[in-house]
Amino acid sequence: MKKSTPSLAVASRLSAISLALLPIWHAQANNLSYPTLQPSMSDFGGVGLMQMPTGRMAPEGEFNVQATVNENYHHYTATLQLFPWLEANIRYTQLQDLLYCNDPSFCGTSTLTDKGMDFKIRLWQESYWLPETSVGVRDFAGTGLFDGEYVAATKRFGPVDATLGVAWGYMGNSGNITNPFCKASDKFCERPTGTSGSGGMTEFDSFFKGPAAVYGGLEYQTPWMPLRFKLEYDGNDYKGDRPVTSGSTDMPQDSKFNYGALYRLGNWGDIRASYERGNTWTFGFTLRTNFNDLKASWHDEPVPAYQPKQNDDEISDAEYLVLADELEKIAGYDDLSIYKGDDQLTIVANQKKYRDRSEAHLRAATVLANHSEPVAEYRIIETTNHQPVTETRIDTAKFADVAQVSYIGANIGDSTVVYSPNEPEGQRIAEPSKNWDVSISPTLQQSIGSSEDFYLFNIGVNAGASYWFGNNVELGGSVYVNIYDNYDKFLYEVPPDGTNNLRVRTLVRQYINENPVRMDNLQLTWMDKFGDNWYTQAYGGYLETMFGGAGGELLYRPLGSNWAFGIDANYAIQRDPESQFGFFTEEVQFDSFTGRDYRVQTGTLTGQATAYYQPQWEWLPNTLFKVSAGKYLAEDVGVTIDFSKQFDSGVIAGAFATFTDMSSEEYGEGSYSKGFYISIPFDIMTVKPSNNRATISWMPLTRDGGQMLNRKHQLYSVTDARSPWYGRKAVD
Repeated sequence: MKKSTPSLAVASRLSAISLALLPIWHAQANNLSYPTLQPSMSDFGGVGLMQMPTGRMAPEGEFNVQATVNENYHHYTATLQLFPWLEANIRYTQLQDLLYCNDPSFCGTSTLTDKGMDFKIRLWQESYWLPETSVGVRDFAGTGLFDGEYVAATKRFGPVDATLGVAWGYMGNSGNITNPFCKASDKFCERPTGTSGSGGMTEFDSFFKGPAAVYGGLEYQTPWMPLRFKLEYDGNDYKGDRPVTSGSTDMPQDSKFNYGALYRLGNWGDIRASYERGNTWTFGFTLRTNFNDLKASWHDEPVPAYQPKQNDDEISDAEYLVLADELEKIAGYDDLSIYKGDDQLTIVANQKKYRDRSEAHLRAATVLANHSEPVAEYRIIETTNHQPVTETRIDTAKFADVAQVSYIGANIGDSTVVYSPNEPEGQRIAEPSKNWDVSISPTLQQSIGSSEDFYLFNIGVNAGASYWFGNNVELGGSVYVNIYDNYDKFLYEVPPDGTNNLRVRTLVRQYINENPVRMDNLQLTWMDKFGDNWYTQAYGGYLETMFGGAGGELLYRPLGSNWAFGIDANYAIQRDPESQFGFFTEEVQFDSFTGRDYRVQTGTLTGQATAYYQPQWEWLPNTLFKVSAGKYLAEDVGVTIDFSKQFDSGVIAGAFATFTDMSSEEYGEGSYSKGFYISIPFDIMTVKPSNNRATISWMPLTRDGGQMLNRKHQLYSVTDARSPWYGRKAVD
C-alpha cells in the first residue's frame, strides 16, 4: 500500500480541521453577527485565495482590474463575471528577472511579458450539503508559463469559506498525489512541454495531464467588515517556474502555507498583502465595479403635462417650428421632418437621446398632443443616417387613456405598434433646417504586452464633418490630431525567419509619427433601403488612416429578428504614410531605419460575409455572435468570431479572434489575431441622456494577419433599432 506523502498528509489534516470546526462555527457565528463574505481575487486574477483558485463565483457583471507584485512577478489582470456560471480573466505577467529578448537595440531593457487568458465554469451551486464546485483552466491561450487546470469545491461555514481542490500543470507541480486520470490511461501520466506555433494557442493535448496536487485553504471574514484573512496550502513547488529554469533566480519554498490579509476600500476596491512560500511578500491593489449595477443619473427635461389641443384649428408654420423644437428638446428626435396627412401626423427623425424607446414615444406623443390639432394616429418613422429603420404608430385615443392613467397598469406600449417603415403620407410642413453634421471626439489606440514596451498607445482628437445631399448621399471626412504617443518605440520589422507578409497594420508607427495632423477619412457614401428588410451602401475615397479605395455592403435584417446577414466587398489600396493623399505604387519598399526591404499592399479585393445572431437561450442571455468569413488585408483567408455580452446597464464586453490560412509561424508572436473591447453608453457617464457610446479596445499585439478594413459605416449599427443591441434600454 502506497504511503501518503507529507504534503498530502498536511492537506488531509487541513480538511479534517475544517470539518471539525463546523459545529463551532455554526454555534458561534451566523449571518447576523458577521458581515457577508464576498468573493475576492487571487494573485493571478479570478476569484481565489492567493496562488490558488476557489470554487466561488463573483456576482454576475462584476469587473475587477488589479495589480499584484512581488520580487519575481508583476501580474496585471482584468476579471469579468460574464454569467453566473462563467468567469473570464485576462492577465499580463512581467517576469522581473528575464528580458523579453537578447537584442538591446530592439527590446531594450523590457522584461519578458507573458500573456494569458483563464476561464472558470461553475458545475453546481452551493447547497446545504454540497459545496459550490467549479472547474477551470489557467493560461489556456498563452505561452504556457502558467498553464494548468483545476477542480475546486468551496463551502461556507459561518464567516469562513473552506476550499479543497485538485490542480494539474503549474498549480499542481508539487505532485503531492498521483494524477487520478493516469490510472485510467497512461497518456495522462506525462504532460507535454512547450507551446504550438508562436504562443497564444490552446494546448488541448496537455489538459489534466502530468503531475497533480491537492490544495486547499480558508478565507475568514472578521467582524470588522473591511478586514479578512486567508490561509492557503499551495499545490505548486516553484521548481519549474520560468525564472528558475531559464534564468539565474532561485525561488525556494520554505513553507507550503501562504498567509494573507485583505482590506476592502468600500465597494470600489481593496488592498492586499500576503506572505508566500515562507519567504516572499506579495502586495496587491484591486479596482472593482459591477456592470449590472451601474445606473444613469440625469438632469433631463421633464415630461410635460398632458394638455391636448381641444380644437381643430390648423396650426401655423411658426407653431410647427415650436413643435419641432419641442420634439427635439423633450423627446430627443433630431433632424426631423413633419408630414400632415388625412387624420394622421407623421414625424421622420433620428432618435439621439433615449435608448428606452418607450420613454421617447411617451414624450413625443405628449408633445404632439399638446401642440397639434387632434388626429387619430401619430406615426414616428425613426431614421439613422437618413435611412428609415422602424415605424411606430401611436393610437391617439388609446394614448389619451394612458396619459390620463384611465386604468391600472397603463403603459405607453398599450397604444403603440411597431412596423417596418413605409413612406410618409400627406404634405410636408416642416423639414430639417441643416444637412451639416460636425463632431469632435477623443481617440485612444493601444497595444499591451509588446516586446519593445509593455504599453504602446497614442491619444488624440478626431474632428469630423459631413454633408448630406438629400437622404441618400453623404460627403464626409475627418482629421486626426495626434496629441501624444510612444509608438516611436514600436520597432517591428519583417521577421528574419524568411516570413514575407504584406505590412498592413505593423506600419502603425509610420502613420502616427510621420504626420501628427492627418486626414483620417474623406469619402463619398451612398446609402439606401429597398424592400422591407434590405439595406445597402456604396462608398469610395480615403476610407481609413491606412487604406483608401471603394466598396459596398448589403444587409438583410428582418424587423424584430434576432438574426441578420450581410456581405461587404472592397478594393483597398494602402496609403503612403509619408503623404497626406498619396498611395503606395510599388509593392517592395525600403526601410531606412532597419536597412531592409518590406512588402506593402498596392491593391487587393477584401471583404467578408457576416452572420449576426442574438441567442434566445436562457443560459446565454443578452449576447451577440458575429461570425465573418472572407479575405483580409494581407491577402490571407479565414474567419473571425466575435462574441459579446450586454449587461443590465448597457455596458457591452466582447472578444474576437481571427483564424486564417496564415500559419502561426508566419503570423509571428501570438499565432493569430485577437482582441478585447468594452463599449460603455454615454448616458451612464454623463448627466444627459444619449444614444452614443465610448469604446475601449485593446489587442495583445499588433500584427498583419487577420486584419479587416475599417469602414466608416456598418449597416448592422445603422439598423440597430430594428432589433436593438447597441441601443437596448437599461434594465432597472
